[in-house]
Amino acid sequence: MALPSWTDTKYGTMKRAALWLVTVIGEDGTFTKEDIKLAFPGISQADRRVRDLRDYGWQIDTQREDASLGQHEQRFVKQGAPVWEPGKATKASVSVTQTQRREVLAKDGHLCRSCGIAPGETYAGSYESAQLDIARRTVKQPSGGEKVELVAECNRCRVGGRGNSVDLGALLASVAKLGGLERKMLTGWVSEDKRAFSTVERLWADYRSLPAESRAQVREALSLPSV
Repeated sequence: MALPSWTDTKYGTMKRAALWLVTVIGEDGTFTKEDIKLAFPGISQADRRVRDLRDYGWQIDTQREDASLGQHEQRFVKQGAPVWEPGKATKASVSVTQTQRREVLAKDGHLCRSCGIAPGETYAGSYESAQLDIARRTVKQPSGGEKVELVAECNRCRVGGRGNSVDLGALLASVAKLGGLERKMLTGWVSEDKRAFSTVERLWADYRSLPAESRAQVREALSLPSV
């Protein structure tokens, strides 16, 4: 079925913007606010209508989600609901309010819950500073259903972990099976909401991230046979 023309003014600006992204920009294509102005001359807040598409499942990244983008660039990553079709302009999610954002950041200790970095901290081995935002996480409930909850996450983890879900029921079942010593260790970490990693654990994490050639040098240093 052929798509309607994005220039057809019988559609609202948001629907036309969706069609423009699909037919002109294309998935993985980049654009700027100036491109939007040129495409929709004389239409005020056309860039806001593009942002509104995120509420319908469209993924449009900025530098906050994709560090490779320029300051004024956006990337059309994935199409959501075909909002130009009758009955399809139903919001997939409600935008996070500033009040919700403040509450989530406070509850999460102003830290990324995936990697633990704080806003403004520099990522190891780079000059890039972390920014915190609010992500939606699908949590599988012990009852069998699913619930979308809000969580603080940094710009790197948001991109890498987009679409991840957590099985709370499985986690709780595993906690129930812990022995006394393991349960005591976990209780301490949860109570402090942090865990200090030993030197050996940090070395293991660094080793796991190495390419094969470099891993071979570590194996040699440990007097292990090459693989």
